[in-house]
Amino acid sequence: MRLIQKFAGVLLLASFSFVAFSQEPPVDEEMKQPGMKMHKGTMGGGMSEEQKEQHLRAMQEHMLMMHELSDKIIAEKDPVKKQALKDQQLEMMKAHRAQMMGHLQQMRRHKKME
Repeated sequence: MRLIQKFAGVLLLASFSFVAFSQEPPVDEEMKQPGMKMHKGTMGGGMSEEQKEQHLRAMQEHMLMMHELSDKIIAEKDPVKKQALKDQQLEMMKAHRAQMMGHLQQMRRHKKME
């Protein structure tokens, strides 16, 4: 049962990661507005190799923290402590989402300026 719960948690987190960091669909050259530069997916938009590496390491760290909390939640027997861990994980998810939305807005503002 615990193995199934862990597996379900990993699948859920992986699906969020794939959705959050998926690339944009290809855009035909004819569909682009004149003068607009399109970035190439999530990792392309003018990031240096060092910035890409740093971004990926930050994503990895976040995923590891989420997995660690998931393991603690699954192992915890006390319902009050279990709920506290769930609340902590939820707050981490909210903070991560807010960070991603801020990044998305920043990218949109940058795109409008081009």
